[in-house]
Amino acid sequence: MLLRLADPDERYVAVRLSSDLPPYDFARENGEWRLELDAPVDRLEYQLEVQDEDGDTEYILDPDNPRTAPGAFGDKSVALRPGYAPPAWLEQPQVEGQLISLTSPGRGLRVDIDLWSPADADPQERLPLLVAHDGPEYDRLGQLTRYAAAQIAANELPPHRLALLAPRERNEWYSASPRYTRALVGQVLPALPPSDRPPAAMGASLGALALLHAQARHPHAFGALFLQSGSFFMPRYDAHESNFPYYHRVVGFVSEIQRTGYRSQVPITLTCGEAEENIHNNRAMAETLEAPLHEVLDTHNYVAWRDALHPHLTRQLQAAW
Repeated sequence: MLLRLADPDERYVAVRLSSDLPPYDFARENGEWRLELDAPVDRLEYQLEVQDEDGDTEYILDPDNPRTAPGAFGDKSVALRPGYAPPAWLEQPQVEGQLISLTSPGRGLRVDIDLWSPADADPQERLPLLVAHDGPEYDRLGQLTRYAAAQIAANELPPHRLALLAPRERNEWYSASPRYTRALVGQVLPALPPSDRPPAAMGASLGALALLHAQARHPHAFGALFLQSGSFFMPRYDAHESNFPYYHRVVGFVSEIQRTGYRSQVPITLTCGEAEENIHNNRAMAETLEAPLHEVLDTHNYVAWRDALHPHLTRQLQAAW
């Protein structure tokens, strides 16, 4: 994967790759900066960190690359290796859907929920349910309801509902918080439409960690877990995260899972980018849980998580439903 930045006027004294990969320095050559990237990715979201002669730095999109992707922290340029293709379901027929918004009842911590259903579903019908942490962002950046609508139209999955949960204090709620887990199991799940089986649940990064915490504390809360790029912090791999306010709480929970050899009573599937920082703790967690881990050629972003939904989430839900 060759990245280039024209600089005939020598405006910059250094150019670096800013991405979820380790930093890479570009080399100046014939009036441009070049980087031949050798990393296990078919798709890379990135910015360029440019430095001028005064030592000032700036993060910019690649001016020679029109391809971009939105993200939780702004747009990134996107480089693709030849042969990369987005999921086929993005272009396949979809059932019509409807979305309603609600807030979980109760005192204290309250969760905002967008509830998606097939448009022709009877509100009283007991349909399978999938709960998604960071649900609105999963939908906006990862096309989650579009995925559901396409899988239903293709008869890959039965008609079902999606509960898209939005965190108000994400770092606190999703970091193995007992307070959030109590609210999730005691207030959020009972407020959702009834189903004939426990809901499946999915989450990414800290959202995945929070689901594993909830399942460990309430083994019958969910019927299956789909965990993407989970933030399973372990000191031997993640000491650089020690400034995170809830680092020690996360480490304590992860250590407990590993120390006790926790075995979930429901199936768990993990996915993670082969090149991202979390790959080491995800490999260790998959071994502890004796759960399959599917490694993808991307990094820590919603498009990577979108690209892993089929077939991996599809198969998980087919088995659970």
